[in-house]
Amino acid sequence: MDKKNIPANDVLLVEQLNECIKKVKSEIGKVIIGQEDVIENMLISLLSKGHCLLVGVPGLAKTLLIKTLAEVLDLNFNRIQFTPDLMPGDITGTEIIEEDQLSRKRTFKFIKGPLFANIILADEINRTPPKTQSALLEAMQEQRITAAGVNYKLDEPFFVLATQNPIEQEGTYPLPEAQLDRFMFNLWLDYPSYDDEVKVIKSTTSDYNPQLNKIISKEELLNFQHLVRRVPVADNVIEYAVKIVKATRPGASNNVIKDLVSWGAGPRASQFLVLASKTKAIISGRYTPDIDDVKSFTVQVLRHRIIPSFNAEAEGISSVDIINKILGK
Repeated sequence: MDKKNIPANDVLLVEQLNECIKKVKSEIGKVIIGQEDVIENMLISLLSKGHCLLVGVPGLAKTLLIKTLAEVLDLNFNRIQFTPDLMPGDITGTEIIEEDQLSRKRTFKFIKGPLFANIILADEINRTPPKTQSALLEAMQEQRITAAGVNYKLDEPFFVLATQNPIEQEGTYPLPEAQLDRFMFNLWLDYPSYDDEVKVIKSTTSDYNPQLNKIISKEELLNFQHLVRRVPVADNVIEYAVKIVKATRPGASNNVIKDLVSWGAGPRASQFLVLASKTKAIISGRYTPDIDDVKSFTVQVLRHRIIPSFNAEAEGISSVDIINKILGK
């Protein structure tokens, strides 16, 4: 789309966003070595009003990455360590009885839990029971929590970054598909390259203590999130996103994956593909996304929304393999 057709204020916002993203990446790079794709995907999810699930073996700096991102953004941040004995009230808040010193009258007072923040680090999310997971689910979807029958609105922006260890299954509670679907991206962290690991060891075994600067304020971030919603998208790009998602469903006419899928992705996947593409376009200095932008997010958006069939699992075919088959066709 021609730049002349974009409102002047939005053009300035796009330029401001590009500059801010460069600075954010530079600040995070003071602490995190490598993982450029993961960092960019986290920022895209944040700007799209989505949530992220980070999956990786221990020691890949998942928690450090999220804490560093929170430090660079001028937002309220809380970390919740999920454990098997964690109850819903431990994250949403609880009511206590408070006595007035003068009248001696007792009243209930609500004490806010750690969910009342802008960025939430849900550490080892699959270690907590379904009852607590459902409390987080309401907060992620509705941006509110319910305590003692009263609804409390959560402050915007609200961004949940959850971590999960894929190798330890004992004592864990697998996330239900309904909650997995609330995560915009499922990001897998790989082991660092040899050169990156050498740099990590050098920096973490010295007294190097970088000072991080705040780059984006709450008001700026909200403006950027509204900007993403105003990005125009061509019909053929939206139609391509819908075709990709529709092809993941068992009833699709795609013979390649017909016997490989038990359940496919729902409409929320199409929404997230388009939103991610819009965000990718403007942080790249473009004013509208194209089909290549949609393709670049298929794995992150669809990986946790496709349930391979028994036949696929028996043949060692993963959801990522199924996505690649769909894109190839």
